[in-house]
This record gives sequence, C-alpha cells and structure tokens, in this order.
Amino acid sequence: MNKKIFFTVLFFHIISISFGQIEGEEFVATDSLTSVIKEVDYKYREDQFYFGVTHTLMQDKPAGYSPYSFSIGVNGGFLRDFPINKSRTVAIAPGIGYSYLNLRSSFGLNENLDYVILDSYKQSALSIHSIDFPIEFRWRNSTPDSHKFWRVYLGFKASYRFSDRFKTKTSEYTRYYRNDDNLNKWLYGVYASLGFNTWNFYVYYGLNNIYKKDMIANDSQRLKMLNVGLMFYIL
Repeated sequence: MNKKIFFTVLFFHIISISFGQIEGEEFVATDSLTSVIKEVDYKYREDQFYFGVTHTLMQDKPAGYSPYSFSIGVNGGFLRDFPINKSRTVAIAPGIGYSYLNLRSSFGLNENLDYVILDSYKQSALSIHSIDFPIEFRWRNSTPDSHKFWRVYLGFKASYRFSDRFKTKTSEYTRYYRNDDNLNKWLYGVYASLGFNTWNFYVYYGLNNIYKKDMIANDSQRLKMLNVGLMFYIL
C-alpha cells in the first residue's frame, strides 16, 4: 500500500514538472516573438544615403567634337526620406550632395588658351566639382522587415559649380585653365533611378548648357550632358 502511494505521488510530481517546463518554454517563445514584433519599425525610412558612378554622353556638340576614353562622374550625398502614404511606399526626398565630372574629348585649349577642336592630343579634359541639391519623388514596394524591393525614383537636381579646371596636353605643349567665367555656375537636370535591391540604373539629362556663350567661333553648340550609370542606396 505504501509503495502504491509512493509511486502515485512520484507519477503526479513528474507530470507537474513536465507541464511546468512546457509552460515555461511557451512563455519564452511568446516573449521572444513579442520582442521581434517590437523591433519591426513601422515608421521606417528608406535609401537616405546614395552613391553613383556615371559616364557622360555629351549632347549639343560643336562640329568636330568627339569623346575619347571614359568621361567618368561620381556623386554621393544624403536624401531625407519623407513617406507620404500609410504604407510608406511613396515618398518625397530632398537632399544635398557632391559630384565630380571628368569630361574627356577632342575639345581643348591651344597655346594661347583659346578653345579649339584639336587635331592631335595626348590628353584634354574638363574637370568640374559641384554641390548638388536633388529632390526626388519615390515609389517602391518596400516592407518594414525587408531591404530588398523594387524602386522607381524620379528627380530634379540643381548643381552649383564651385571649382573647375581644363587641361590640354599635346606633344608640343601643356595648358591649364581654371575657373572659366564662360561656364554656367548652375547646372540643372532631371533624372531617374530604377532598379531592385543593390543595383539601380541611373540616367540624368541636363536642362541647360554647360557653357554660357559659344565655345567655338561660328558654332552655337554649347554642350549639354546626358549621364548614364549605376546608383547605390543605403539606410
């Protein structure tokens, strides 16, 4: 009889311990799930830092103008993302940034620092440094818990030129020309950035000319930029 009582008490004691462990595990699991839910930011902002690499395809070119090599451009900066719908998939993003352009072509300087179309040369390039003021209208199919989504961003950018240098090098001479008054201080353009996750195609079209007045006598073409490349966003 005593043995029966002992084993009965032991049986119920084991069962009570088992149920206690299960309840504890359920509590831990529920608590972890609650923590995960709390960590999801439903007021998230997207793509606030950007970096791009481009190549310039020059438009409105004077007669004889021809590009050479790769006219590289780099730009980067900060865009403040302001979602305007409840799901935060549509936003407006104003910002500020920096851009550098190195425009290489047969257009250059002669020994008297006059602009000409060069017959032969080793190097001829215009370098421009600017402060950029972009603003974007943004659409994306983002969610609070994923950084992989499609995006279509359309923008307008005003660029203030704060430094420039033209360098021409031939077999006979090397000439430099800095801070050209004939260059427009402000350049304006529209652009689009389209892609998925990391990789985004970028295209920019200039709305005004690079030069204020004719570069070459009897030729009214003053160069306008068409930039194509890749854009990357983080945070």
